[in-house]
Amino acid sequence: MKKQIRMIIVGLVCVALVVGYYYHLSHRSIKTAEDTTELTAITKITTKNLDTSYPQTPREVIKLYNDILKCYYNEDCTEDEIRALGVQARKLMDDELLQNNPEDQYYSALMTDIQNYKDAGKTINTTDVCDSDEIVKKTVNGAECAYVTASYFVKGKDGYTKTYQQYVLRQDEDGKWKILAYEVVKGNGDSTDHE
Repeated sequence: MKKQIRMIIVGLVCVALVVGYYYHLSHRSIKTAEDTTELTAITKITTKNLDTSYPQTPREVIKLYNDILKCYYNEDCTEDEIRALGVQARKLMDDELLQNNPEDQYYSALMTDIQNYKDAGKTINTTDVCDSDEIVKKTVNGAECAYVTASYFVKGKDGYTKTYQQYVLRQDEDGKWKILAYEVVKGNGDSTDHE
């Protein structure tokens, strides 16, 4: 009789160990997947080799730039991550824009802007880039330029705001489209309190 009780206890202990181990493994893998998901947006951009896989069209350049903006303003980036994202953003910029925004000045203004955004409780909900057939291309001073409009749907404490920016891209000597300038387009500030 004692032998049977001992066997039952040993069996229950073994079952408890197996169930406990399974529980441990299943919860550990979920946490790892969540951690990976949080890093994916930033890591995907910061590890992209723009020297070998630069966006081919003006639209693709602005889409990548918008992805960088969403990381700046929506993610809890470390200063190192912001700098790594900034390196990628600056690779999308024309030499003339880079000269007008020296690296130290650029990062200082960027950090301030990100902090102001966070203090105001703002996040970029969605971004959109005009269709390829809506991009206007012109030759300006002998250089091929493209005009691309992007919209930003921003969520703030007081509701949503939709803003528009027009980007001017210039093709460099390697055929890469680089951001030369951007400006706020009229009609900005359309706001709504609907969610």
